[in-house]
Amino acid sequence: MKKYLAVVALIGLVIWGLYDVGGSKSKSPDATPNSAGVSTNTDQGQQATVGLEKGNLAPDFELRTVDGKAMKLSSLRGKKVIVNFWATWCPPCRLEMPEMEKFYTKNKNEGIEILAVNLTKAEKSRADVPAFIEAYGITFPVLLDENSDVARLYKVSSIPASFIIDTQGVIREKIVGPMTYDSMEKMVGSIK
Repeated sequence: MKKYLAVVALIGLVIWGLYDVGGSKSKSPDATPNSAGVSTNTDQGQQATVGLEKGNLAPDFELRTVDGKAMKLSSLRGKKVIVNFWATWCPPCRLEMPEMEKFYTKNKNEGIEILAVNLTKAEKSRADVPAFIEAYGITFPVLLDENSDVARLYKVSSIPASFIIDTQGVIREKIVGPMTYDSMEKMVGSIK
């Protein structure tokens, strides 16, 4: 009799557990996005899934600039954003930096932002980054990904790599390799 009651109690707990896990999760339309494929609403009420494909809401992150200022991707909603992953020792990165600076200088007052995410852990020295910024005359924000957390979040395996993000925070283009001024004009000009 005790075995029978124990089996019935165990079955009851399993059924209750399945009901509790499957039935009691409520989904809020205002849920905070994360990188685990969570659906959320954009500012215009459109449904978007956080991810790395075109049409996905870009995973949010916060990093510090070379001068210590914290910058968060989601704080730039309303602007078109280029998130560019790079390092000072990378020849294609060195090629595209003057093109990015030219594009930024022309468009920064038009609601366009560039976030250059430096793979600081891959640098010989952290001091190489400010020296590079000065040598190339970079005026857009350079963020330090000191532990490669954001590079892992964005699954960056080769650099340069860039994500073109619209005013709603949605990825519209992914580029592996260096960008030119003309390619940035075309890509960014084609999104809202």
